[in-house]
Amino acid sequence: MAERWAVTGIGPGAILALRALLAAAHPQCLDFRPPFRPPQPLSFCAQYSTFGCCTAEQDAALARRFRALESRMDAGVWATCAGYALDLLCQECSPYAAHLYDAEDPATPLRTVPGLCEDYCLDMWQTCRGLFRHLSPDRELWALENNKAKLCRYLSLDDTDYCFPSLLVNDNLNSNLGRVVADAKGCLQLCLEEVANGLRNPVAMVHARDGSHRFFVAEQVGLVWTYLPDLSRLEKPFLNVSQAVLTSPWEGDERGFLGLAFHPRFPHPRKLYVYYSVGVGFREWIRISEFRVSEDDENTVDHGSERIILEIEEPASNHNGGQLLFGDDGYLYIFTGDGGMAGDPFGKFGNAQNKSALLGKVLRIDVDRNERGPLYRIPPDNPFVDDPGARPEVYALGVRNMWRCSFDRGDPMSGSGRGRLFCGDVGQNKYEEVDLVERGRNYGWRAREGFECYDRKLCANASLDDVLPIFAYPHKLGKSVTGGYVYRGCEYPNLNGLYIFGDFMSGRLMSLRENPETGQWKYSEVCMGRGQTCAFPGLINNYYPHIISFAEDEAGELYFMSTGVPSATAARGVIYKVIDPSRRAPPGKCKIHPAQVKVKTRLLPFVPKEKFIRTPESIPRPTVRTPTKAPRPRRPTAAPPAPIIRSTKPARPSRRPGARKGGGRRRGRPSTAVPVPQNGSVRLVRPAGMSSGRGRVEVFVGGHWGTVCDDAWDTKAAAVVCRQLGFAHAVRATKRAEFGEGRALPILLDDVRCSGSERNLLECAHAGVGTHNCKHEEDAGVECSHQDPDL
Repeated sequence: MAERWAVTGIGPGAILALRALLAAAHPQCLDFRPPFRPPQPLSFCAQYSTFGCCTAEQDAALARRFRALESRMDAGVWATCAGYALDLLCQECSPYAAHLYDAEDPATPLRTVPGLCEDYCLDMWQTCRGLFRHLSPDRELWALENNKAKLCRYLSLDDTDYCFPSLLVNDNLNSNLGRVVADAKGCLQLCLEEVANGLRNPVAMVHARDGSHRFFVAEQVGLVWTYLPDLSRLEKPFLNVSQAVLTSPWEGDERGFLGLAFHPRFPHPRKLYVYYSVGVGFREWIRISEFRVSEDDENTVDHGSERIILEIEEPASNHNGGQLLFGDDGYLYIFTGDGGMAGDPFGKFGNAQNKSALLGKVLRIDVDRNERGPLYRIPPDNPFVDDPGARPEVYALGVRNMWRCSFDRGDPMSGSGRGRLFCGDVGQNKYEEVDLVERGRNYGWRAREGFECYDRKLCANASLDDVLPIFAYPHKLGKSVTGGYVYRGCEYPNLNGLYIFGDFMSGRLMSLRENPETGQWKYSEVCMGRGQTCAFPGLINNYYPHIISFAEDEAGELYFMSTGVPSATAARGVIYKVIDPSRRAPPGKCKIHPAQVKVKTRLLPFVPKEKFIRTPESIPRPTVRTPTKAPRPRRPTAAPPAPIIRSTKPARPSRRPGARKGGGRRRGRPSTAVPVPQNGSVRLVRPAGMSSGRGRVEVFVGGHWGTVCDDAWDTKAAAVVCRQLGFAHAVRATKRAEFGEGRALPILLDDVRCSGSERNLLECAHAGVGTHNCKHEEDAGVECSHQDPDL
């Protein structure tokens, strides 16, 4: 995701220098992973006791090497050189060990001596050059022992910022060492690991709490897949109710298989609960059903065991809710939408404020020991059990369409926060919100949207007694919140207590952290690490934009699911694990021991497909593909086409600071020669009679003009093109060859992803010149203007 730089008062050169400086720090150990805080102080390399790359066992091994060196060297020489030996051996414990030993990449041969700064090397050569042959088996190094200049050149690093000992006093490398990296705007720099792909709108990922560390991924079409801890997938689905589920290929259709939850004491009983849409003719409803896992195969549901626990009729096709959760109290929590349409128009006050309706609510029921008698019972402490005008299932009211909720596991040490219920509630026209759901409380819809009044008459009702959200954001940041989780995993201690969530429409990842003293929540955006921040083996720094859901595995590690095409039939969904590249837990602390699971079907090994994008600048926020057809409204009801992402912080200017407005003509005698376009030049080709500023985009690369494919094409890329052509504003990015097909030209660019600040399309991330998987019917275009389209 792209960081946003405030440019007022700062020249472009200063910005680039600052970017390079902030991108430099990249702590990494010799095992190609982030550093950690040793669980106990180190006795030999004590300077790295608070943060580094050595466990107590590794520290002891280095101490043994030190003593072995001492035994092989003359006592007088050792007295002079022991300090150098200690320095060099302990650089294996440095948080920048991978840089010192040129080991950022597993394919790179490891240095035997850390990279030394020239002054230090020259001083060491004067008195202790014989030490090198005892430290290193490298015979090429031995051969240089008597040539001071060549030996120190051999031991130098290309990146002098990382040479020893200068890196110890480099403020940029050490000022925030071990903390989550944030850019100048406070955007947290995190990374991702791809764990599953090829999914059709993955709406949920859950675990069974049975010690197996399997995870189960539900697709909107009604299939649930089993994944093992090694990320392999079982070929046979765990559950298949696709014939019963009501959904469609339409992008943005909210109906479908929406949620599942295992019984909290699984596998005793072997029960799970699912939430899906059903329809016959023009009638539609949501269904909560109970299934049992097969006695013969613990990776398959007994499809004949379905028992319908609850059905609720839906007056419209949107706002279907979909979350199922079991709390620590053992009860099943069900999160329903308000029934759809816009503004909750049902009845005098809407469904959400009507306690006698099950829509627009958080419900809580008891499904335990229901083999005989009613399929569910009402918990005795439900807030409205004694209210004759209310449904006893209601736990909380006044919600519009809570999309993804989670219980906080609590701090791993103190248990603080355990049991808090977080929900993202999708807004109507202006605001998205995050709520802390509590028993009996009213969350305000339709009287209120976010912190503001929506229905002013209802909002003024003194009896409303509604609870304000802990956070709300305007639609210029995103138009459909996806609730997340408070991180309580083991692997990344810095993230503990951070609530991470996102937005389905803008692709924005966000976070909240509570101040325990004031109870206030601090907002920080989450960006993909720039430069070398995510340059670890297996990590990536980009994702598909439509963030559908979040999840945690059995160990508490955090994931999210997103897709490039929000259709229930498009296999473009990917699951990502959230990674903090700044600090990990000590090796071995988070090791899991999965219970054995019998597998009776073929295993499909995981093959990652996403790639790390190498770029000196920060990674663009994922581009949002405009749905090609949406006969039904997507979340939220009144969503416009693909959003232009704006920030609440100072906006990026439409032109580079200091650039001329418009195309302009240089003073002097006009030239009669036809100028040769530069690489990256663009032109617009439009049908006859159409006004300027609109047309098919053609780009000049390597002496040829060619077209651009519309995969990932968005308004940020359009802004780059319009600015090149002298226009101040990009009105829209067009697709599907709206301005005609350039069949006579080659397709030169595909999967173009821009942050909006690039000078031309070649500076944007793309698939490679001439590399594409599209046809001219997907040629991209733009509409530019000298006037701000929002004015």
